[in-house]
Amino acid sequence: MSTYRAFEVTENRQFRLVEREVREPEPGHVRLRVEACGVCHSDAVAVEGWRADPNAPMVPGHEIVGVIDAVGDGVRGWRVGERVGVGFLGGQCGHCESCRRGDFANCSDQPQTGTTVDGGYAEVVYVRSSGLVGLPEGLGTLEAAPLLCAGLTMYTALGRLPIRPGGLVAVQGIGGLGHLGLQYAARLGYRVAAIARGQGKAELSRHLGADHYIDSTDQDSGQALRDLGGADAIIATAASGASMNGLVTGLAPQGQLMVVGAAPDPITVRTPDLIFGTRTIGGLLTGSSIENEDNLAFALRHSVLPMTEVMPLTQAPAAYERMMSGQARFRVVLDTTA
Repeated sequence: MSTYRAFEVTENRQFRLVEREVREPEPGHVRLRVEACGVCHSDAVAVEGWRADPNAPMVPGHEIVGVIDAVGDGVRGWRVGERVGVGFLGGQCGHCESCRRGDFANCSDQPQTGTTVDGGYAEVVYVRSSGLVGLPEGLGTLEAAPLLCAGLTMYTALGRLPIRPGGLVAVQGIGGLGHLGLQYAARLGYRVAAIARGQGKAELSRHLGADHYIDSTDQDSGQALRDLGGADAIIATAASGASMNGLVTGLAPQGQLMVVGAAPDPITVRTPDLIFGTRTIGGLLTGSSIENEDNLAFALRHSVLPMTEVMPLTQAPAAYERMMSGQARFRVVLDTTA
């Protein structure tokens, strides 16, 4: 192939299907033939025009599975024909202060796939080699794609929290992130509480590993968690700061509210609710490529699987709208081979 198809977006949801010329990868980069790309809420940064220059064409998508078909100068450890993944963080530079201290996720010179560099709503993508994620044998392409961002976010959040064995972990928001969070938390051996609006997801939440279900429209979530003895951690996934208000009161002493759902509105918390009980609020920006390999290995071994709706690349704009509607159960994946 001398050209490939890609969906560019400009301004506000202005998708355009274009043909681009295939080129050789730059030094330190590889070229991938994309097989699948998950559709994530964070794609909104590109699609809704929240970038510094929304008029500049950008290809969204950062949950990419593909096969290496060309390797640039200076790339070590990767070869043509390997099946790999790419997440939101497009590869650390290895030179900035954060990298020198081993904090690769906060590298100051790291591409953000589908936001600052072109992503996976395309048949071809070019990737910095330090951002590549090796995929384990036995993990399907369509299942792997959402695990590269949504899965990694939940896996990393749980792995960085000092939760005692058998402690209570609450997952707020049972959607694209939350339905995976329930599985990870249960497989890690925690008691798990699911928090969602209404009773529509109660049975599913228990099937995915929740021991308790809290309907936030019927009861105060903080009080419900206190009745269970208090949560050692709450992973907040909903794209709404207001929905997180009051969760801090459901934390046990030394508990932490970990925010992974990006929202435009603030979280409001009473200072005494933090001070008395020594509770904290933190945030998490996914994880590094090597952490992603750990994540995929764990998911495969413990059968953590996303619930997906699959659509062809040609329907990328509709797939994005489906995801943004909140009606998808629970991750939309573009299949570029269809």
